[in-house]
Amino acid sequence: MFHVRLLVVAFFVVLAGGLCPPLAQSAELLTPEKAKTAFLKLLDRPKVAAEVTEDAKPVEKGKLVYSRWSFVSEKKDGVVERVPVLMVSPAGAKGKLPVMIVLHGTGGSKDGVQSWLEDFAKLGVIGIAIDARYHGGRANAGKGSTAYVAAITKAWQTPAGKPMEHPFYYDTVWDLWRLVDVLAKRDDIDAKHIGMMGISMGGIQTWLAASVDDRVTVAAPLIGVQSFKWSLENDKWQGRANTIKAAHETAAKDIGEPVVNKKVCRELWSKVIPGILDDYDCPNLLPLFATGARALFIANGDMDGNCPVEGAKIAIKAAEDAFAKIGAKDRLVVRVNAGVGHKVTDDDRKAAIEFCVRWLK
Repeated sequence: MFHVRLLVVAFFVVLAGGLCPPLAQSAELLTPEKAKTAFLKLLDRPKVAAEVTEDAKPVEKGKLVYSRWSFVSEKKDGVVERVPVLMVSPAGAKGKLPVMIVLHGTGGSKDGVQSWLEDFAKLGVIGIAIDARYHGGRANAGKGSTAYVAAITKAWQTPAGKPMEHPFYYDTVWDLWRLVDVLAKRDDIDAKHIGMMGISMGGIQTWLAASVDDRVTVAAPLIGVQSFKWSLENDKWQGRANTIKAAHETAAKDIGEPVVNKKVCRELWSKVIPGILDDYDCPNLLPLFATGARALFIANGDMDGNCPVEGAKIAIKAAEDAFAKIGAKDRLVVRVNAGVGHKVTDDDRKAAIEFCVRWLK
């Protein structure tokens, strides 16, 4: 079910459908192609019927049609993961249209990116958004990122060898792959022109999900490109840790550390997002976009504490080398904004939308 990589002991162990933390780290990285195969297998789980349902009657407003529906991405231990979807389409459109999936950040929801969906729909591209795990309609009455942080904390505290969730990025990545399955079967979607973009957490989920899914032909991770490994090794982990601060504080207490530090981050990340410090870090996955006819747009700020620019540049260089190698530099756009923190600028938003529409149509 899951990829097993052997060193002295197993890198990952299969247990009741749950991912387990690495028991030993590899001395060498997998190649991007091998990392792709391993990541797909790592997150794999039984595929279930999507059971798509219309959750509200479509509403037409201002030459756009707003639809709300949902699908099942997973069933485990009696729990059904139903994913809420917001879709915005051009009114009166005929035939199959390209589609852009837009992902929100930590504490956000699909409705928070509605304006992005509208911008795409006005340009003839269907806009789609989902709620990430423990966000929006999946937050179990929690507000902001409360339910999300609680779920990550619970995953961290799951005893070794017991089935556990991976709400910190990975479970939503699985939902995204299943969303692409659903979209590819729709009569109004051009399955050969599917794009994905995300902001912050959504940007990370974008490069994780889309890099290994060749069905995604254009991607735009916004303020999400970075190197988890570089941040940890260079004491720049604070911004990332503070996005789910309470989970890190609990981990510190559990392992006997007086404060959150590098050791705490390594322990927590290695358990809840295994492999993110090596094989599945951004610099190793980003080159995968330079395959087929895919295109990639990257936007970061050089003052972004969540995505330190030094680590981001390592990932960007890996992507630039990969696109240059295949003679497709025009399919990669990189914007690193001077003096900008963890923010998508208006110019970046406009440029990202134009880029994605160009390569989707």
